[in-house]
Parts: sequence; structure tokens; C-alpha cells
Amino acid sequence: MSDPIKIVVIEDEVPIRRFLRSSLAPEDAVFFEEGEGEPGIRLVAQKNPDIVLLDLGLPDIDGLEVVRRLREWTAVPVIILSARGQEQDKIAALDAGADDYLTKPFSVGELMARIRVALRHSKQGQPVSEPRFESGGLVVDFERHLVTLDGDEVRLTPIEFKLVAELARHAGKVLTHTHLLRAVWGPAFEDATHTLRVHMGSIRQKIEPEPSRPKFIRTETGVGYRMLSE
Repeated sequence: MSDPIKIVVIEDEVPIRRFLRSSLAPEDAVFFEEGEGEPGIRLVAQKNPDIVLLDLGLPDIDGLEVVRRLREWTAVPVIILSARGQEQDKIAALDAGADDYLTKPFSVGELMARIRVALRHSKQGQPVSEPRFESGGLVVDFERHLVTLDGDEVRLTPIEFKLVAELARHAGKVLTHTHLLRAVWGPAFEDATHTLRVHMGSIRQKIEPEPSRPKFIRTETGVGYRMLSE
């Protein structure tokens, strides 16, 4: 039997913390809680959790500052739980280093799915360091600069391969438009979102069985893209 996962919750709303505790059985998860950012950061250092669930609207310091400070010394997965549902809030949190973002209210099922994805990729090592990524018949071979779908080569341009590879290396995590533009084109192109959309459209035509219903690359509207993994 596997050990329960350790979860640090940094959230000032007691009902939300109670809801989170009731979402997982004691044998599946151990919760450690703080209602403010500063003691929450110390709690992460003390408990070395498997995952952090973090609210942005904390009474002492903003949750974005918590993410930035955690990323100075730990790669622990951080899932944002926030009432701030604006696209710019999601983008800011993800660019600061958060792994995922859920807008309140959210369902138990969605929360558990996001936790499973974050833990799976944390155990595998994030970003992906293996020579290849595989999911549902899609294979991205980083060393050979080759993408295949159900065994057949997918002919991508160099830019398209870079985009697919970047998404595959961070599979399961939302990558913002800014992240992808910086990683593939460089800092001078971080506002060229139209260029990014054009290339993503071309990629979908080549790798998606039904481009209008993506199986591999999900659009996070107004925020970025996520490579789905099995």
C-alpha cells in the first residue's frame, strides 16, 4: 500500500480548507494548513510536501509572491485555487511558476484530476528529461527531432517541432503564450500571439485526428496551451 501524499494548503478561508480535507480520505492524503503566505512558505520548507494548494488572495502577502519565493528553492507542484478568474490572473500565476490553476468554485473530480496529473509529472521529473514523449499514439523523439503518429512520421517545420517539443517536455502543465514565444522565438517576440496561433493551427492539422476536437494539445483560452498525456 502506498504512503499517503503530503499536501500543504495555503488558504485563509476555513470552509475551503475543510472542503479540501474532506475530498481525500486520511489514508490517501495528509494535510498541513496555513492561512497566510509567510507561515505557508515556512510550512512548505518544514514538511517537504508532494504538492501545494495555494490561494492567491491571502491576508498578508499575495499568492503570486508565494509562488515566486517557492520557486527560488523548490520545484514542488503548485496548484492555484482562486476566485480570481480573469485570464491575466491565470497568466501571471503560471508565468510566476505555478503548475496549474483552478477557479473557485471547482468540483472534487476536477481537483483530483489536476492533482493526479501534477503528481505524475512530478514523479517523472518536470520537465520531461527522457529522450522521448509518448501519449495516445503520438511520439515526440527529442534526440532525433522526429514526431510520429501511430507509427507514421509527421512532417513538421523546425518551428513547429520546437513548439511540440516544448509542450511535450512540460506535458500536463499549461504553458502560457509568453512562455512559448520566449522559448521558441526569443524575448523579442513575446507579444506575437497571432504568429503562435497560426503555427498551433498548422500543428493541429498535422497531428490531431479531429483538429476541432483536440486530443493532444488543449487550448487554455486566453492563457496558452497544454499537452495532454495519458
